[in-house]
Amino acid sequence: MSEMTAIDEAADAPQAAVRGTNDLDSLLDRINRLAQAESGTAEAAAPIPRTFGAPAPADAIALEDADWCPPEPATLEEAGVTEGQLEHLILKCLAAFGDLSGRDVAGQHALPFRLIEPQLQSMKLAQLVAFRGSAPMNDYVYQLTDLGRERAKKLSEVCSYFGSAPVTLKAYIDSVRNQTMTKLHPTEKDLKRAFEDLLINQHMLRRLGPAVNSGRGLFLYGQPGNGKTSIAERVTKAFGDCIWIPRAICIDGEIMRVFDPGVHEPAPERKEGGPLHSDAVDRRWVRIRRPTIVVGGELTMDSLEVNASSGIGVSEAPIQLKSNCGTLVIDDFGRQRMTTDELLNRWIVPLEKRYDFLQLANGKKIQVPFDQLIIFSTNLEPRDLVDDAFLRRIPYKIEVTDPSEEDFRKLLEIMAPKLDVKYDPAAVDYLVTTHYKANNRPFRACQPRDLLLQIVNYCRYSERTPAMTPEFFDYACENYFAVM
Repeated sequence: MSEMTAIDEAADAPQAAVRGTNDLDSLLDRINRLAQAESGTAEAAAPIPRTFGAPAPADAIALEDADWCPPEPATLEEAGVTEGQLEHLILKCLAAFGDLSGRDVAGQHALPFRLIEPQLQSMKLAQLVAFRGSAPMNDYVYQLTDLGRERAKKLSEVCSYFGSAPVTLKAYIDSVRNQTMTKLHPTEKDLKRAFEDLLINQHMLRRLGPAVNSGRGLFLYGQPGNGKTSIAERVTKAFGDCIWIPRAICIDGEIMRVFDPGVHEPAPERKEGGPLHSDAVDRRWVRIRRPTIVVGGELTMDSLEVNASSGIGVSEAPIQLKSNCGTLVIDDFGRQRMTTDELLNRWIVPLEKRYDFLQLANGKKIQVPFDQLIIFSTNLEPRDLVDDAFLRRIPYKIEVTDPSEEDFRKLLEIMAPKLDVKYDPAAVDYLVTTHYKANNRPFRACQPRDLLLQIVNYCRYSERTPAMTPEFFDYACENYFAVM
């Protein structure tokens, strides 16, 4: 071996040792998570109760064959978290739970233990935390010192958040760019799959297809009860995959929550691979179904801005940011508490440019993606609601018309077995002739279900077998069309 080679190998040895230690820590993390998954409990400490910002258990992280997923960070720099930010999170976490093992702290903040352990050691040297005892797998149980408790109390008065370590705004913007719907182009087959539980005629599919493909926006208008909302809610299924969103974002020290269990549906999860499986994902992100968020008359201007939660120092992302890479449905458009002009003025630029400006609690303005399919659903004529400038930015306007008599009969035939009612063509003939044609009453897509429910409820009350009969249809129509 030459002298130069020996020197090079000696210089590389410390780096190799560090890499080996990191790899070992990562392997131990995975073994620990898998062991917890098998036993249902943690070895190092009692299971940590879930908080509003706590990540899903690591053993349930999904590793699907996705086009993009957030890789597990190897360093704090890759995670976009400073040592100061991490210290603040750990202090508030230990203040809330009393004492935790290092790996439980890592789980609470959704970061690898190898990134948490050096910070805990540094905090011990600074006399902010102390060892309370040992824990399995070369770990310790930590608790706050008096100095640490005092520091945690002051930090909590400013911001009480101690959940998953937040990601950077840049990381979030990159994730939207990688998961945008505009890169996907659903085919006719995709649309048929999305609407398989609805009766949609071919003409409607031909009109919806290009609109959905554009990934921009559309108006669905027409008479009430014909399925505008049902169509809008199913459009996202045509894109057919899931996305990753962060639990929280940190912007210049401000924490903004993005994941909202009220509107985001976590995707079915699969256990991690074996202990040597290396494709770990960043546990600060949640894998969800592409979101479909429906807002109606409750929509206000406040819903479109960052909402700062008083007393806890955490902001809530606006509804349009939560719907990025999915669909945002404005239902009953024109009946919101705010005027259509207010919404027009707020969104006319984002609809054109596909980015939005949000103002944080500290007064700073940030630019964020405005990247979703927006559907305006209304019973009113679009031209009566907004001006030409707004209509131009919504390129597709699709009328959802009344079903034909043939479609109406088909809907009754589809709904009958779902409600345990035997389909009777003769009774349907009576219904159509007596209660529709005789009164010049238009068909609506919702009426077959509604009329059959009237029959089912009446028969339950009168202890009779639900069936399609002239008598039962007379009763149902008398109730249903009383003031219509």
